[in-house]
Amino acid sequence: MNSVWQRVTLSNLPLSQWQGASYLHRSLVGLLRSWRQSSWLMQWSELLAVLLVSLVFSLAPFVSNALIGVLLGACAGFWVLLTLSDEAETGLTPIHLLVLLYWGIATVATALSPVKMAALSGWVKLTLYLLLFALAARILRSPRVRSLLITLYLHVALLVSVYGLRQWFFGAAALATWVDPQSNLAKTTRVYSYLGNPNLLAGYLLPAVVFSLVAVFAWRRWIPKFLALTMFVVNSACLVLTFSRGGWIGLLVAIVALLILLLYQVSVHLPPFWRTWSLPILLASTSLLLIAAVLFVEPVRDRVLSIFAGRGDSSNNFRINVWAAVMEMIRDHPILGIGPGNTAFNQIYPLYQRPRFNALSAYSFVLEVAVETGLIGLACFIWLLIVTFNAGIGQLRRLRSLGSREAFWLIGAIATLLGTLAHNTFDTVLYRPEVNTLWWLMVALIASYSPARAVDKGLLNRP
Repeated sequence: MNSVWQRVTLSNLPLSQWQGASYLHRSLVGLLRSWRQSSWLMQWSELLAVLLVSLVFSLAPFVSNALIGVLLGACAGFWVLLTLSDEAETGLTPIHLLVLLYWGIATVATALSPVKMAALSGWVKLTLYLLLFALAARILRSPRVRSLLITLYLHVALLVSVYGLRQWFFGAAALATWVDPQSNLAKTTRVYSYLGNPNLLAGYLLPAVVFSLVAVFAWRRWIPKFLALTMFVVNSACLVLTFSRGGWIGLLVAIVALLILLLYQVSVHLPPFWRTWSLPILLASTSLLLIAAVLFVEPVRDRVLSIFAGRGDSSNNFRINVWAAVMEMIRDHPILGIGPGNTAFNQIYPLYQRPRFNALSAYSFVLEVAVETGLIGLACFIWLLIVTFNAGIGQLRRLRSLGSREAFWLIGAIATLLGTLAHNTFDTVLYRPEVNTLWWLMVALIASYSPARAVDKGLLNRP
């Protein structure tokens, strides 16, 4: 059984041998090596890569999607340049292979799409995201860069959250109909900060909540710990005030996963009693807190009960009708879907939509993946998730045995992925650039811990 699981998760795949025997790898990697050795600019290549990735996460909440695309294009081009001029074997991980396989499936889906030019636009966007993953996984091997990028994101998210809280206290005009006008929350302010949509804001802040709590343990000095705790309170409050039901579900899943993993990490230092009972006490306390919030906080109670209102809630009714139409789309294009991207979706969906239920996406990441890349793509995506989580848990065991503080960032990445998946089971903010870049940053963070990846002798790895 263990052998089967290792095969499924590619745990024992001899990637280094494959790299040495691969004609494509030997032909392309290092092709411009001599030029790099004589180039003054490329002496700072790793630093430039960090700067490009940092710009993406610094500007994402504040600028247009077009500008984010330009920055992603710069990251993609620089990754290609680094790879062609590499001085050492960069190595691969099973995560990289599954990402490459998913990209290949999306490429075939684009070629066979009934709306090829529209799907090509989505394919380009997907390619940029995946190359951001490749570049981030490379630079995140450095603990310094890992800490720098996480700290940068946390400070940007704090600014976003502060502006969101300002909207709560001083009011903000709703830019769309986010609440059923017949519900008790019709006049409630739903904050959206710089992102223009409360559901999108919730998706963007979810990693910030997780990593600010993780930073309380990872950062060493008391002043940074206090700052991390402040970030956690502010980010959590802003996320809750989005009144995004999907965001709340994602937050709950992420926090529970985070606390369980934190307990696992510190359990070796606990007395026998707490090793046995800490998890049951944690789960019971969390359940009681949630029950109390539902019973005694009216806005929370109304929002939670609306989840179970079925078609009685306008948002639920809208999603149910969209899901029914998307299921028909999948039924007619089951193998490779209609091609990636919202442009392809917008051209095909009107042929299946129910009257008055216009939609820009499938409102479920599972259905979105299936409709874009078919059941083959969905199977590959699930395989990618399995391999990613398996790699993360495996590296967490290793870091736990070493007593390394780097384990806390890995815990944050795993918990964030779980929370984001839970959120996007009923939404598709995952496909917006502000959230999608963070998703691939988390996957890259997990991949960067793998010992299978060789460490370059670059500026960022100097002690």
